Amino acid sequence: MKHYTKRTSGFTLIEMLVVIGIIAILAAVVLVAVNPLRQFASARDSQRRSDLYALTNAIYQFAVEHNGKIPSTTTTPALAADIPDCQNPVVYATDGLDAGTVTGGLNLATVLVPTYIADIPHDPSDDDNDGNVTTQYRICIQSAAGSTGRVTAIAEKELTDGSGVSFITVTR
Repeated sequence: MKHYTKRTSGFTLIEMLVVIGIIAILAAVVLVAVNPLRQFASARDSQRRSDLYALTNAIYQFAVEHNGKIPSTTTTPALAADIPDCQNPVVYATDGLDAGTVTGGLNLATVLVPTYIADIPHDPSDDDNDGNVTTQYRICIQSAAGSTGRVTAIAEKELTDGSGVSFITVTR
């Protein structure tokens, strides 16, 4: 008499391990290709650029209504040396809460809000919710004393593009 053994269908342990290994390799490749941290940093840099455009637009709206005069202060901020592309920096964008850290800076919130901009924007990475919101944006006016000039808004980049530039600048 012949005995026939009934063979059950299913996967062996080796087959399961191979499939899990392949899935792990594919997941790692997709994660590296998508790189969510870089995507979030890129989104925050885009928000910074948008905020800088909003600030420069608000300053120019102020200038239009004040016969071309741009908001200014008579003192040069203490940290003026680290601002790129500004020969004679005059104004820092501050929102009042961080005004103590800027010597000689003009509080733009008192000049621009709410007529020209709803609120002074703040850096998207400053989300600690402790009430100490800082703009992290700097404004300078390239001008001689008393005359109007080009306005440059500056923010620090989160991502560097290989050229060594670590600032986002918008000049109008």
